[in-house]
Amino acid sequence: MASIASSLPTKLHRPSLLDSSFHGSPLLPTPSFRLKPTTAAASLSISASAAQPPYDLNQFKFNPIRESIVSREMTRRYMTDMITYADTDVIVVGAGSAGLSCAYELSKDPSVRVAIIEQSVSPGGGAWLGGQLFSAMVVRKPAHYFLDELEVEYDEQEDYVVIKHAALFTSTIMSKLLARPNVKLFNAVAAEDLIVKEGRVGGVVTNWALVSMNHDTQSCMDPNVMEAKVVVSSCGHDGPFGATGVKRLKSIGMIDSVPGMKALDMNTAEDAIVRFTREVVPGMIVTGMEVAEIDGAPRMGPTFGAMMISGQKAAHLALKALGKANSIDEKGENGGRKVEAAEMVLAAGETPEVADA
Repeated sequence: MASIASSLPTKLHRPSLLDSSFHGSPLLPTPSFRLKPTTAAASLSISASAAQPPYDLNQFKFNPIRESIVSREMTRRYMTDMITYADTDVIVVGAGSAGLSCAYELSKDPSVRVAIIEQSVSPGGGAWLGGQLFSAMVVRKPAHYFLDELEVEYDEQEDYVVIKHAALFTSTIMSKLLARPNVKLFNAVAAEDLIVKEGRVGGVVTNWALVSMNHDTQSCMDPNVMEAKVVVSSCGHDGPFGATGVKRLKSIGMIDSVPGMKALDMNTAEDAIVRFTREVVPGMIVTGMEVAEIDGAPRMGPTFGAMMISGQKAAHLALKALGKANSIDEKGENGGRKVEAAEMVLAAGETPEVADA
């Protein structure tokens, strides 16, 4: 775009997208993206496979199948998953950017079984787009190291990176996460309530999301349950399905208040979200924007690094609670005490630390 504009005669200059709309400094040209090296052999292989699929497109015909087989395959596998994860290690409630990052980090340990509950048909939360329905996703450094691990390409600036479309992050982390054998995503399933025994969260009460949305229109439709050693609540900021974990804790008297997030301050907010990610009551860890709701921290707007790192921190807190090796206290099964339950921390929006945030 810049080279085309510069080739025009000056007397016929036409405004381009690089000209400022407010007659200030012109916008800088977009730098090149950070690309992973591709070998010539790989390029040739991709080109050849695209040109010559392993079947005849003009005479293509599917193998036969009975409709009942399709039904049995779906039903048997889903019911097997429900039986397998009825009692699991960690339940992550909410599959937004924080929840997905948490589950991804947890799933690196093949001995930890992770169930993800997501009320929407499409997981990902708000991470399919940047701010105001724009495409690009901004991630402040040093959270870009997480993107390097996922092999997500980005445009690198001095203090931040930009992914050209937020969907690249979300689709990449989901494809890597859901391929792992110790993870199951239950989408279109709502967490209606918590299981609480002797002051400790021990799982979630579930129902189909459409059933949860229609309790007032039908007769009683009882739920199901899933038990877990640790529940991670990543339900996002306030809204129809937002912050449901901490709201429920308040309504049953396990925490004092849910003051809600304060006005936007990106620099303060992202640090606060990661810092206050913690086990708020025994058995339940809060991560992502739900942290801002419980602590009265500022909202951060369209930057996503804190979601990723908060999710990672929540995963290591869960590993700590399970007695596994973790990056919180560097103690686990092979080198330290097994943590049965972290010290209970009651949420309070008026503490000096939160007030400063």
